[in-house]
Amino acid sequence: MDQNQNLNKTTKATSSEKKKTRSCDGFKMFLAALSLCNIAKGLGGSLMKSSITQIERRFEISSSLAGLIDGGFEIGNLLVIVFVSYFGSKLHRPKIIGIGCLVMGIGGILIALPHFFMGRYRYSKETYTDPSENSTSSLATCLTNQTLSFNRTSPEIVGKGCGRETVSYTWIYVFLGNMLRGIGETPTGPLGISYIDDFAKDGYSSVYIGFLGGIGMIGPILGFTMGSVFAKLYVDIGYVDLSTIRITPKDSRWVGAWWLGFLVAGLFSIISSIPFFFLPKNPYEQQKERRVSTSSHVLKTNEERNKTASLLNHKNNVADNMTGFFQSLKSILTNPLYVIYLFLTLLQLSSFIGSFTYIFKYIEQQYGRAAFQANFLLGTITIPTVGVGMFAGGYIIKKFKFTVVGIAKFSFFTASMSFIFYLLNFTTFCESKSVAGLTLTYDGNNPVTSHIGVPLSYCNSDCNCDKSQWEPVCGNNGITYISPCLAGCKSSTGSKKSMVFYNCSCVEETGFQNRNYSAHLGECPRDNTCKQKFYIHIAVQVLNSIFSALGASTYILLAVKNVQPELKSLALGFHTLFIRTLGGILAPIYFGVLIDRTCMKWSMNSCGKRGSCRIYNSTLFGKLYFGMSVILRFPALILYIVLILAMKKKYEGKDTKTPENEKNVTDEVNMESLNNNGYFVPSAGADRETCT
Repeated sequence: MDQNQNLNKTTKATSSEKKKTRSCDGFKMFLAALSLCNIAKGLGGSLMKSSITQIERRFEISSSLAGLIDGGFEIGNLLVIVFVSYFGSKLHRPKIIGIGCLVMGIGGILIALPHFFMGRYRYSKETYTDPSENSTSSLATCLTNQTLSFNRTSPEIVGKGCGRETVSYTWIYVFLGNMLRGIGETPTGPLGISYIDDFAKDGYSSVYIGFLGGIGMIGPILGFTMGSVFAKLYVDIGYVDLSTIRITPKDSRWVGAWWLGFLVAGLFSIISSIPFFFLPKNPYEQQKERRVSTSSHVLKTNEERNKTASLLNHKNNVADNMTGFFQSLKSILTNPLYVIYLFLTLLQLSSFIGSFTYIFKYIEQQYGRAAFQANFLLGTITIPTVGVGMFAGGYIIKKFKFTVVGIAKFSFFTASMSFIFYLLNFTTFCESKSVAGLTLTYDGNNPVTSHIGVPLSYCNSDCNCDKSQWEPVCGNNGITYISPCLAGCKSSTGSKKSMVFYNCSCVEETGFQNRNYSAHLGECPRDNTCKQKFYIHIAVQVLNSIFSALGASTYILLAVKNVQPELKSLALGFHTLFIRTLGGILAPIYFGVLIDRTCMKWSMNSCGKRGSCRIYNSTLFGKLYFGMSVILRFPALILYIVLILAMKKKYEGKDTKTPENEKNVTDEVNMESLNNNGYFVPSAGADRETCT
């Protein structure tokens, strides 16, 4: 008898262990699936940032409109974040996250979709050319008393090109696709973190969340690397004979295969969504269902007994909840420490969002680097630096057990150091490009005060040139000319990328001591001094990124420590809403508006409308670009001082050591910041079974 009882106990124990193992396997499968989803999310986000210049050129739009497209992600996120955060925890969280990954993938494919129906890219829309025509014949040279069909954009040619123009509003697909990406990304952060916090063993949630943050870094690194590779490929690769293309990746008209990256990211997101649909709502639901079945009659009786009371109290509960919500919202918005913190982080994050959106464009224009070079360097150097800095910041806070005032001081220190290194960017500007007709007179001998309405010189006044054309050539005097015709070139040899123009009268007028007054296709490269400044700029970016990342963890900690414990979730949720609305959406737009003001030469599409910018005043670009960030960052430092003084006054003589359980918050913000979720939902689980 005793042996049978022992055998039964052993069998039950073995069965229990197997069920627990299956439950733990389900939890680990969730972690694996969420890791893939985070990689997909980072991949899509980094591809959008690295491709924004390519999109701007392909769709012939301004930087401010490109900024609106980039902000579409935040708009989509804001549309559903409240509903997802409130209702998501009441539904099947893995399936909701899976649907989010699926929508995110569909958004990525929608972004790439216009490429397949908008026709082939024509980089010389100013003067319509047939791709089948020889490139030599389509470039106008200076022929006095004659007018080539391509010297001026005749109404017939404009009409012919405009009839084929399909670009005008197709950027809306990219905008909508980015909105879908934002909608799909929303549940992965709050629901993923709350699921882990509910079912992980006590003390292990921070480990898992930190692991996800580290894994999530793979996404941006892959994204920038892929962006670099695809930026070197011509946009219509596979559809055109690449030997007929006469521009190179360093040309301001070059558009890489930007769409390939979004196809890959979209398909990867869709694949990563599949496992979520096979995961249980609760990895321990089988055990719970068994317990429920043994006491179902008790539960049924209680349910019938309480049903009437629940229906009667439902309306009162809703009213009480709404009243409590507005009272809580009023409480945090009348908290001076929280309000100071709110505007402080808005200024800092607006500076970061706006500057990062256009960093690739800045490097291209300031240092003459191709898009693929900028993507590779920033993706492989800056992003890993940010990841290391964020985890180091969390470790420092935990190691030294800062008080809440100490956290504020540490945040002020990192922001100040980042600001100081950021100011060094003003020393890394290169001299403005020497471009005849924009920064110099057409004869190349004198600078001009404005690029608008520069008159023709006697070296090209009889050439009958089209001043709206953009076919830059580099004279052997080191000056860039807008076109071979405006350089006064009379003849040419070669074809495609190797074309060389001779007898260029405007090159001769500069006094260049060489009988061979020639020019070759493309802008003149930057000098060695400018190349050295580029490497200094990269070093400054790394130092700035380290200190910015060190202080990233403090943003969330300052929020949760300066409000009542029961208002933490609301405070963080409102902070996310505030930052995404005024920072994530608006910052790229007003940064883009400032950048557009520095444009010296706009393209004209086949319909005679203004397209994208061909060349910027690089010095003015740098001053406005970094100046706007300084204008945002400096008041933030002032608010830091005000915040620290106010916190000292409030917490003077109180024990404000960071408790041990705040460690989870520190690790969670690391993950949130790395993946740009920006929303935090604390654990709602209690009295739960857990898994290691």
